[in-house]
Amino acid sequence: MSAFHLNRCAVLTIFALIAALLAACDGATLPTSAPPTLEPPTVAFNPTATPTPIPATSTPPPVGRTPLEQGFGAEKGFWRVLFTAPTGSRDASKYVGGIDYQLAEAIAGVQRTLDIAAFEFNSPALTQAVLDAHARGVTIRMVADDEHGAKDRDSTIPQLQAVGIPVVDDARPSLMHNKFMILDGTTVWFGSWNYTINDTYRNNNNALVFTSRRAVQDFQNEFNKMFEQRQFGVNKRADTPFPSFTQDGIPIQILFAPKERVVAAIAVALSSAQQSIRFMAFSFTLDDVAGVMQQKAMQGVTIQGIFERTGSETRTSELTPLFCSGLDVRQDGNTFVLHHKVFIIDNRTVIAGSFNFSQGARDENDENLVIISDPDLALQYIDEFNRRWAEARVPTKLTCP
Repeated sequence: MSAFHLNRCAVLTIFALIAALLAACDGATLPTSAPPTLEPPTVAFNPTATPTPIPATSTPPPVGRTPLEQGFGAEKGFWRVLFTAPTGSRDASKYVGGIDYQLAEAIAGVQRTLDIAAFEFNSPALTQAVLDAHARGVTIRMVADDEHGAKDRDSTIPQLQAVGIPVVDDARPSLMHNKFMILDGTTVWFGSWNYTINDTYRNNNNALVFTSRRAVQDFQNEFNKMFEQRQFGVNKRADTPFPSFTQDGIPIQILFAPKERVVAAIAVALSSAQQSIRFMAFSFTLDDVAGVMQQKAMQGVTIQGIFERTGSETRTSELTPLFCSGLDVRQDGNTFVLHHKVFIIDNRTVIAGSFNFSQGARDENDENLVIISDPDLALQYIDEFNRRWAEARVPTKLTCP
């Protein structure tokens, strides 16, 4: 390994320590000789709002499989998780039976309210489901990105506006990059999945579904700031009601960028790794996050990662530094796009949401991220990782310093 690369590793390690220090200033525990754990969660951005934990059920519910024509799914207790299953086909007649049908079915059961935050929106199944809900009297509100949502030529948002559904867009260069829906104030859908044909049937994505009062309150608070107060990006307050809580004994953190210290929370979670870190990344340009993984690799933690091929060989991408450090990282093999933003730590903790591991997500965009520690959920993400790993390719065109 060259002296240049060793120096870079040292710099990245310093970045990692800085990230941990930032987290500590926000109530996190600094890693010492033993990395911190996430049980209970170590980052609390508003400790006074942290509630008394909900008691764990005496017997954890079993994991059930969700049958999909195109996709994968599982559920246990308060959570469901869904994954797209792109075939590489460009034949739109085959774009049926995906995870959009699952959400459309859920919308069909909505009786009172439906709040939608959509970076992009053009799924025919979801468009019709929302129109049908409006017709039966459901109160519907929408927040959208201006350029990629409300004004995109392929968007079906104008169809919703035409029947009187109110839509607020962010009207700014940065992105309203959230993709979540709140159904009847009881359930929230969120993840990397945009509500589009492309993201459902061509790209690799995940969606989480939480039937959790506190999770819903967190997302509702974020939605209201955008829809009711017209606050986006850095103009929003960092006041998530329940940034850390437990549901059925499972520790959960929910964070919203850019006002909350999302990268610091990721760094603390990665620093807790004792055995393994897996990741799937559409965009990964954060030196401090890469530095934590390089540090953990030197401590014997196994690192495996998949980068979306497009953009991964650019100067700002972390693919070259990690690959040249000897980490086991690959480029996605999907004909279209790997759109996940996921870490899996020690076969137990999952980091997921809309948050790309990039400067734009950290500093400018409206984003969400969850850190949840449940081995059963982690197993579903490991299965997805293995599916993607099987088709991923070792980089062949990189030049190491």
